[in-house]
Amino acid sequence: MSLTRCSNGHMFSTKKHGTTCPYCFMSVETAVTAEARRKPPVPLAADEKTMPYLEDAEGVDPVTGWLVCIEGPQLGQDYRINVEKNFIGRAEDMHIQIIGDNTISRRNHAVIVYDPKKRSFFLLPGDASGLAYHNNEAVYSPVELTAYDVIQLGRSKFIFIPLCGVHFEWDHNRA
Repeated sequence: MSLTRCSNGHMFSTKKHGTTCPYCFMSVETAVTAEARRKPPVPLAADEKTMPYLEDAEGVDPVTGWLVCIEGPQLGQDYRINVEKNFIGRAEDMHIQIIGDNTISRRNHAVIVYDPKKRSFFLLPGDASGLAYHNNEAVYSPVELTAYDVIQLGRSKFIFIPLCGVHFEWDHNRA
C-alpha cells in the first residue's frame, strides 16, 4: 500500500482516495519525480512523527498468579489473578471471566483472593448456586491455595500457578 502525504501532513491511500486528501480535500500530485527522489528527506517536527501509544503505567494491575484450564471448553486458556479479590464467573464484569462452560455461574461462582500482607492465596465459595472444588473437595469456607492445586468449577478444571508469595512480591510502595 502506498501512502501519500498532503501539504497539511495528512497521510492517506491514493489507491483508495485518489489524489484528493480525504481529511482536508487538498489535491496532491502522486507522480514522484526523479528530482524529488534525489532530495534528502525533510526531517519531521517532533509533533509530526508517529509515536507508539503507551498506556499509563499507573493503571497496570500486576499479575500475582494464574489459573490454567486443564479440562473443559477453554482447555489451555490462562487467567490472570490480581492482588486482593478476583471474582470468577461467566459474566463480562467478572475479574476472571470463563466462557464456554454454562455450568459455571454467571456471577460469583467462586473467589480467589491474594492477600499481599500474608503473601497467600485463598479460594472462597461464591454466592452463586454452583459449588467450587479444591483438589476434589467441596469448598464451604476459605481454603489456602498452594502451587498446582486443582480447582474445579462446573465442568472445567484449573491448575493454580502462583507468582507472588514468599519468593517474590511486587513492590507496592513504588511511586
